Amino acid sequence: MSIKIGIIGGSGLYNMGIIKDAQEITVETPFGPPSDTIIQGKINNVDIVFLPRHGRYHAIPPHQVNYRANVFALKECGVEYLLSTAAVGSLKKNIKPCDLVIADQLIDRTMKRESSFFQDGIVAHVGFADPFCTTLSDLFFQSAKKEGITVHQGSYICMEGPQFSTRAESNLYRSWDVDVIGMTLATEAKLAREAEMCLCGILSVTDYDCWYEGEDDVSVSSIVENLQTNATTVATLLQTVIPKIQGKRTCTCCNALDTALITPIEHVKKHGNPMVNQILLKRFLE
Repeated sequence: MSIKIGIIGGSGLYNMGIIKDAQEITVETPFGPPSDTIIQGKINNVDIVFLPRHGRYHAIPPHQVNYRANVFALKECGVEYLLSTAAVGSLKKNIKPCDLVIADQLIDRTMKRESSFFQDGIVAHVGFADPFCTTLSDLFFQSAKKEGITVHQGSYICMEGPQFSTRAESNLYRSWDVDVIGMTLATEAKLAREAEMCLCGILSVTDYDCWYEGEDDVSVSSIVENLQTNATTVATLLQTVIPKIQGKRTCTCCNALDTALITPIEHVKKHGNPMVNQILLKRFLE
């Protein structure tokens, strides 16, 4: 199987029925099981694979998601373009609940997560100055504007969770001129870069975090309500843009490992995990 477009997000997209001819497949990884079985199907006659980040019943909190297994499983399916949909809180007054944001930068404040495939005797340092694929992200941003969707490009800060921010933290991040805050995207971005995937972060604004006086503080009920409103918008955008993702990639995402691997190849051949070698390092070992 070689399906080039993968989607990580909430089960709402699957439940909305935009994925046709859906069937479940199980993928094993050297990092354990992914969050759920992978859904293989079509969106507007284009083959895709979909993985619910938190499981189909939203039973896995953000700090316990097996991000390595999720991204590795999609890589094994042949994914080259990864679309990561997520809920975020706004840190800017002009970025309102129910708007969309296409991520263009990020700050990672997590501390407890495994965020690299390379360990146990293999070292790689990928370039990460621009963590999202500019080509893919621009395609989604411009397409959203053409569809009349209220959309922004902005920076994302990733907190550990699962608790929401304190008011002091929220105002600190605002002082850094960050646009939105979430709990998942930074870890996925680091792994997607190591997997040489093009990544676009498609972010649904659900609240104003807790900094905005006069607005209710963020709560699960407000998030769910606004997520349901945004689900249709995100689904429409995916249906519009996915058929436009085609042709050979010309960005630098597809060869991120070319200058990253510092461990000698002979050592990798002897001591590397065979599955990781086959999926991520195959061209270096042939």
